[in-house]
Amino acid sequence: MHESLFQPLTMGALETPNRIFMAPLTRGRSTQPGSVPNEMMATYYRQRASAGLIISEATGISVEGLGWPAAPGIWSDEQVEGWKQVTQAVHDEGGLIVLQMWHMGRLVHPDFLGGNPPVSASATTAPGHAHTFEGRKDYEQARAATVEDIARIVEDYRKAAENAKKAGFDGVQLHAANGYLIDQFLRDSTNLREDEYGGSAENRTRILREVLTALIDVWGKDRVGVRLSPNGETQGCDDSDPATTFGAAAKVVEELGVAFLELREPGPDGTFGSTDVPKQSPLIRKIYSGTLVLNSDYSAAEAVADIDAGRADAISWGRDFIANPDLPERFKLGADIAPNVDVPRSWYGKGPHGYIDYPKLTDEDQAAVG
Repeated sequence: MHESLFQPLTMGALETPNRIFMAPLTRGRSTQPGSVPNEMMATYYRQRASAGLIISEATGISVEGLGWPAAPGIWSDEQVEGWKQVTQAVHDEGGLIVLQMWHMGRLVHPDFLGGNPPVSASATTAPGHAHTFEGRKDYEQARAATVEDIARIVEDYRKAAENAKKAGFDGVQLHAANGYLIDQFLRDSTNLREDEYGGSAENRTRILREVLTALIDVWGKDRVGVRLSPNGETQGCDDSDPATTFGAAAKVVEELGVAFLELREPGPDGTFGSTDVPKQSPLIRKIYSGTLVLNSDYSAAEAVADIDAGRADAISWGRDFIANPDLPERFKLGADIAPNVDVPRSWYGKGPHGYIDYPKLTDEDQAAVG
């Protein structure tokens, strides 16, 4: 069933066995203090290694860039050692895993920074509340990054990419979506700068180009990807002309030869965020010639339709992979997709419940639907 999903895919230097990718999912299970990956995380990823590609949960590139309780980092030797057990677990099952690299920008609460303000494209404040170790708190105003800050942040990405290689990942993905730092530079509601990093769409994509260039220097373009969210507001980050902005971003990705581009594109009936802003993937498909991965609220049938029509090369699923560690097998057999009955409480819990205790299909289950 759904044969198109089970065709292998050459994606830069990676050969994926199917086109059912696991989207990045923040789960908040790393060991604290230190934001260190652990054995429980290795089990979680091992269980889901049948995905064509696992894109890891968003991972902080630096102390400055990480503002989510118990999310992992990739800046310290201890974190590298923790990630090694995760990548080894996935590889032992024959899977592939890339690291999603994260700087949250203005969405880092000062509590994570010793009381100092976060850094962003401009001195703006995100709406809503931050999750901190002491509970929810209002976001506070960020300071505008200086040109020197930007150069330092680019180097933080480079060092994190080197650490990802030491940790045994198969590649990296730049998180440039969902209202985090790179997205704050891309969109004109949060980038109010008047220097070479602001103003025109081309200027606003400058930091995207510089960070991707640094990642390519470490990994080569065949093992680098990027995630964008080109339609609709997210965490207070929006754009008045998404076609121009994300057309320019796609041009950067194309010119650098990045191996894969993932787009999170909710629609008007999205179950996790919704928008009436048109999807930009048709435009981006015309500009970007690499592997295009689409994401947001897909059924297996919808995924097959988009792959068969050439609108995408692969589809990534997030929440369905939480409660269905064997999601590809369920798609293949036409088995039921189990709901995550504990959402959202279990998404960011501290223990194994709602994390590594979801069952795979039994032999009896497979026989019943096979």
